[in-house]
Amino acid sequence: MGFRLKTSKKTKEIFEYIGASSNLKPFALCKIAISLSLRDIDSIENFEDTDIHGLELQRATVTGEYDTIYKALMEIKLQRHLSDDEYYPIYTKKHIDKGAQLLSKLYEYSGGNLEKFLTHITIKGGMSL
Repeated sequence: MGFRLKTSKKTKEIFEYIGASSNLKPFALCKIAISLSLRDIDSIENFEDTDIHGLELQRATVTGEYDTIYKALMEIKLQRHLSDDEYYPIYTKKHIDKGAQLLSKLYEYSGGNLEKFLTHITIKGGMSL
């Protein structure tokens, strides 16, 4: 069972950029990224990113007390069971890296305005994170 993962370099750069202008920390950005990836219509199965030159993240920091919920949401999205080794780090990394790309686009769309950005991600689709 994995307890740490390494994001892509691109994810690290996105988190550093957004974090510098918003004061959001990587653990918070991970949660937002996972949420955005889970609600995206495209399957995570088609997302490939083998780069591991980014941030090293501990499982407890990323999912914490909600670890079981994150795993269940990923299984629902995939419509299949995930072993612990698939869930963390493989699919969690995929969702963080894919979600970081979505996060970057939304942040740029908001003009780097944190309030506008947060409003956009909580209202879009009538769902909140």
